[in-house]
Amino acid sequence: MLTETIHKHALKNKKQFGSTNPKSIIGKVIADFPDAKKDMKTTMEETAKICKEVNSLSEKQLDEELSKYTFESKLQEEKGLTLPNAQEGKVVTRFPPEPSGYPHIGHAKAAFLDLECAKKYKGKMLLRFDDTNPEKEKPEYVDAIRKGLKWLGIKWDGEITYSSDNMGKFYSYAEQLIDAGKAYLCTCTGEEISKNRKIEQECACRSLPIPEQKARWKKMLNGGYGAGEAILRYKGEMSSVNTAMRDPTLFRIILFAHYRQGEQYLVWPSYDFAAPIMDSIEGVTHAMRTKEYELRKPLYFAILKDLKLREPELIEFARLSIKNTKVGKRHITPLVQEGKVMGWDDPRLPTLLGLERRGIQPEAIKNFVLSFGLTKAESEPGWGKLLTENRKLLDPSAPHYFFVPNPIKITVEGAPERSVKIKTHPDKEEYREYSVADTFYLPRREIEGIKEGEIFRLKDLYNVRMIENMDEVRVGYAGEEIVEGKKLQWVTEPLECEVWKPGDLFLDGAYNPESLDKEQGYCERAILKLEPGKIVQFERYGFCRLDSKEPLRFIYSC
Repeated sequence: MLTETIHKHALKNKKQFGSTNPKSIIGKVIADFPDAKKDMKTTMEETAKICKEVNSLSEKQLDEELSKYTFESKLQEEKGLTLPNAQEGKVVTRFPPEPSGYPHIGHAKAAFLDLECAKKYKGKMLLRFDDTNPEKEKPEYVDAIRKGLKWLGIKWDGEITYSSDNMGKFYSYAEQLIDAGKAYLCTCTGEEISKNRKIEQECACRSLPIPEQKARWKKMLNGGYGAGEAILRYKGEMSSVNTAMRDPTLFRIILFAHYRQGEQYLVWPSYDFAAPIMDSIEGVTHAMRTKEYELRKPLYFAILKDLKLREPELIEFARLSIKNTKVGKRHITPLVQEGKVMGWDDPRLPTLLGLERRGIQPEAIKNFVLSFGLTKAESEPGWGKLLTENRKLLDPSAPHYFFVPNPIKITVEGAPERSVKIKTHPDKEEYREYSVADTFYLPRREIEGIKEGEIFRLKDLYNVRMIENMDEVRVGYAGEEIVEGKKLQWVTEPLECEVWKPGDLFLDGAYNPESLDKEQGYCERAILKLEPGKIVQFERYGFCRLDSKEPLRFIYSC
């Protein structure tokens, strides 16, 4: 049991970070197998042995071994992911995004909740695109959502489905409602509809006989009305306290070619109509959505009841909010269109592309969004909680290098010439090697605070004494023995580098044009061996992701 636990966590760690070591996984091993603490010496020896074996696996062998394991641990129980009336092996959830924009961290929350709830009950999670608004939807968004889910590590069951492939069924169900006197064709203006809903008054269209309603419906389907001239409305209750039940729209005319269906349909169902029907006919047992739809819950079930369709459990949870960030397509899209950000992958954005570019790990996102569970309670955490999760994941494996922001050149008087080997990670026997003389570049803001006579250390090299720090900076060699005091990162051969540091995109609700700081400096030449996308730890600075090699640019992660 212990060996198997170590093996699966070593496999996962290598898959995520390219290699594994005992310190990176021992916490997870003990969490899954507490008895491992009884003999830590044996546990560590076994862990070191298995990590070595796993590090020797090829990519193909690694994937084959990983496929034998699941990694839920106690996640579902810890996050309170309990579903009402759930039966093991029979739960079916669904993630139903509209392909009208690039996926963001709010989508990640919904998708992970759907996935983890299904896994808890050994059920299935379906992926369905709710694509019944041709004016907004594009194939590039479908691709972006699929890629985003795969990047997060989310796997769905079965084939992807599309609501728009069911237009014939939607029309048939609409006609059933018309025949039952539960839907009517309204030709009132938008202003009239709004006014009547406000004063709780029925319009003349509502009382027309069913044959007339059917004739109007047929005319609508055949293009006899223009956009905005007619809608099919549900016959709810105009005096209802719940305004969502005051004869809401079921179908409207949208004269745009659909990315998938072309121009064969002019009349499109609303989300209120399509969603409950798709949930029912696809076998969804537990449909989860954000609580902004809570008022529409009676309509969801009213439609299913009138159509005599199976009713799933409907569960609402709090929408994800992050302090000084606006999560949601309606907020993000204008920023992109107006050029206030560099695109959907701007590292200041909560889009999955932006988070990936910033070096945020999928597992950090998962841990962050699931920490809120299925609760309806509103909260507005800052980025700090997510960044803390990210640091935990990066610390065991990110290679270490030096970056010197705003550098100042110094000459160390009496410095010995030598070759120095510096560990690339404290827990790994990997090194980078440099020949050093007496010339170095150090962080200016740290040098400015050092007093004359004070000794500081060039990290992993030797000690230096400040001789003069006024108009001119003079320093001298001060021996090898490690002393208490400042340790400064350094560079000998200057390699120009820029670090982009994302900040809060909004302050007090307003766009912050100063939200991206660009810091110039020098970094080590060993950086040139890295490929874009690699995440490193610049010592005494932070974790950064290599964004570009020409020009040399990193993005600060955490």
